[in-house]
Amino acid sequence: MTPLKGAAARNKGMALFPRKIDDRYAMIGRQDNENLYLIYSDDLYTWDGGELILRPKFPWEFVQMGNCGSPIELDEGWLLLTHGVGPVRRYAIGAALLDKKDPSKVLARSKEPLVRPEPSEREGYVPNVVYTCGAMRHNDQIVLPYAVCDTFSNFSTIKISDLLKTLDG
Repeated sequence: MTPLKGAAARNKGMALFPRKIDDRYAMIGRQDNENLYLIYSDDLYTWDGGELILRPKFPWEFVQMGNCGSPIELDEGWLLLTHGVGPVRRYAIGAALLDKKDPSKVLARSKEPLVRPEPSEREGYVPNVVYTCGAMRHNDQIVLPYAVCDTFSNFSTIKISDLLKTLDG
């Protein structure tokens, strides 16, 4: 095991792309506890700098946003699942589509969350929270496991074509 180093490695919420981009390692990270950055590394261990690519824009993510695991490669681009924290510290899950060759370009994103705590899911150890650490592609669907209120787990599936229709360019 080798520890990560560099200014960008000191923060949590880092998600590695599943393959190199332009012969460099890439990751999404939250360096300032509010926004998402695209960060590159030549050696996988040193992470410095970063380019701001997503900041809270919609009410469901106004307090802060973060990533929900590694981006998923689609024909249309990189699908990045995000979590947003809105009023009353209510966590929800959304998505953004990043350009496949240049992931600093945001092609589209969720105006409304894909998953949010339902009234019956708002009670628990940590109320008002749905959260995931990643999803996976299975054929033409995204399978999304998520935790609810730090009390129990659930999962959702959505066709990729339907998910992409929910994103605004």
